[in-house]
Amino acid sequence: MIITAITPQKHDASRCNIEVDGSFFCGMQLLTVMEHRLKAGSAVTEEELSALQLAGEKQTALDKALTHISASMKTERDVRDFLRRKGYLQDVSDYVVEKMKGYGFLDDEAYARAYAESAGRRKGSRLIRMELRRKGVSDEAIDAALSDEKDESGAARAVLAKYLRGRQTDEKTLHKAYAHLLAKGFDYDTARAVLAQLRESPFDETEDFS
Repeated sequence: MIITAITPQKHDASRCNIEVDGSFFCGMQLLTVMEHRLKAGSAVTEEELSALQLAGEKQTALDKALTHISASMKTERDVRDFLRRKGYLQDVSDYVVEKMKGYGFLDDEAYARAYAESAGRRKGSRLIRMELRRKGVSDEAIDAALSDEKDESGAARAVLAKYLRGRQTDEKTLHKAYAHLLAKGFDYDTARAVLAQLRESPFDETEDFS
């Protein structure tokens, strides 16, 4: 592989972007680049660049990742995606993830439980499962988070009430409401049941669905 360009990063003057064979490859501390005399035209291997980045930036990457999770819980995949966008290679990501796990700051099972509890107020388990999978959570962790069989009709009723607010409850609207409930991850039986309840007893506008 040939380094084809080394350019300063816009938002961090201490780091630069390294292009290899015409494409962005990674970010690196400018000091590391200078110490190892990297320049356009230098022949390198992926292993060499990875080792240089790990040696020079693992603590910086860890600090950035810890700041990234400070506002809200994140999954392992979230952190890896964040580091990749920042230009860090896999060896650095592996180091950061293992450190964060050791500190107890990364726990996909705990994330799944918290997410399922929060999202369960407005979404069905099918959608929650799909969203957790997109976050990189394992099926085992998702199964554990959703293991407590619970009646989703209360959440479905709240979602339905919000959807129908300001709408006429004619059959065409109710048909769309049914599709809306399915899109929110509720199963067919739950969606049918809450619509049947609505037909038998319209929602009280004073009822609290928050």
